Amino acid sequence: MRTVIEPFRTKVVEPIHFTTRSKRRGLLEEAGYNLFAIKAEDVTIDLLTDSGTSAMSSNQWAELMRGDESYAGCSSFYRFEATIRSIFGYRHVIPVHQGRAAERILFGALVHSGHYIPSNTHFDTTRANIESRGGIATDLPVGNDSIDARAGFGGNIDIEGVRRLIERVGAKSVPFGMITLTNNSAGGQPVSLENLESYSRLLEDAGIPLFIDAARYAENAWLIRRRSVEHRDRPVSEIARSIFALADGCLMSAKKDGLSNIGGFIAVKEKHLAERLKEDLILSEGFPTYGGLTGRDLECIATGLEEALEEPYLLYRERSSAYLADHLIQAGIPIIEPAGLHAIYLDARAFLDNIEPEHLPGQALTVELYLEAGIRSCEIGTVMFGRTDERSNQEIPHKHDLVRLALPRRVYSQSHYDYIIEAIENVYRKRKSIRGYKIISQSARLRHFTCRFSPVTDRLPSRNHRFMASARHAQEKQGA
Repeated sequence: MRTVIEPFRTKVVEPIHFTTRSKRRGLLEEAGYNLFAIKAEDVTIDLLTDSGTSAMSSNQWAELMRGDESYAGCSSFYRFEATIRSIFGYRHVIPVHQGRAAERILFGALVHSGHYIPSNTHFDTTRANIESRGGIATDLPVGNDSIDARAGFGGNIDIEGVRRLIERVGAKSVPFGMITLTNNSAGGQPVSLENLESYSRLLEDAGIPLFIDAARYAENAWLIRRRSVEHRDRPVSEIARSIFALADGCLMSAKKDGLSNIGGFIAVKEKHLAERLKEDLILSEGFPTYGGLTGRDLECIATGLEEALEEPYLLYRERSSAYLADHLIQAGIPIIEPAGLHAIYLDARAFLDNIEPEHLPGQALTVELYLEAGIRSCEIGTVMFGRTDERSNQEIPHKHDLVRLALPRRVYSQSHYDYIIEAIENVYRKRKSIRGYKIISQSARLRHFTCRFSPVTDRLPSRNHRFMASARHAQEKQGA
């Protein structure tokens, strides 16, 4: 059949609360124009994140009743452990309450001041946890125009860039290499198996271990199958095993491809490292057989990890994302292509080309989408990764300003997607009237979660106007 349907039926429904435009305008002002500060009940379509927002299956709900809540040695942990060993291939499994706890524990053991940690691109909490230890989170993604990107693997890491880093700082200054599957900061693009193999060999030759951020491991494995001719006939589970065989361990937020509302884990090959990590785990998360999770959480994650590899589900996930992307492209709306599975990324600088990067076009677009239709999205750009110059109080723009429309798993239907498309098209038609924003308060780390904004009343001069003014000044100086 040409039509790919959702591989599930709806059993329980949750009502959506609709708001008026004037109500949303007031809510935005109260929240300081930060979508993280908007109450979920005041959001019509929530695309802020795909983390912890999945709809659980009937099997997962049934597993809630099987949860063993014993403090030590609960049977739910041993099922959780066996599932992770089967899928990922690592012997030692350490549960944590979510992905950033895994980052804190692993980096706490391995990262020291002055260490460099290469990756295709570190996401927000990963970067913050490295930097809190005095490490230097080093992003080495392939270029947008590279052969890898044109082949559909724009999430790859720049192998030569890693080689140059190791030569420059020395292998002892690189305690491990990382790679994120898929590359969340680069439009959700996947990493190819060949790129992983080259990265693994390079690090192994230098005596440097490799750890994988496996948050979206199933989606990455599916896209390897779909975009690589040589892997087209392989089962997704087999591709996943090939991925993890190349690394020394992984850390994962099970709130993504674990199809769970909470939880995560660290899995490693080496027993000595696992014992070190467990010592810290007991201090902050809990006993090693529960790690801050209930027994029922462990059961739900084990089931979700298996369900995320089911091919009918992954095909539906791909087609859902493609449906949204194709309609936006047809409307002339700039997005990152090709679309991944977990999100569609709007190119905010191209969308709002009348707003200077200093005036945060990504944030402006997230605000406008909420105002237009109650859609909550996430800025991935200058607000998340940029910084404010202390002397001039001006924003130093990031290289991209994107708006991520993260797609919760098994939550929204085609009519919801049609509503999203219509809203974006409406905003695009009036884009020239949209104003930029400026930050009026911010925290030292992870500022995008809590900072407040205000609209810019007087715009920066346009790019063309600034160029002409600069040219006039040069002519006047030459004439003098």
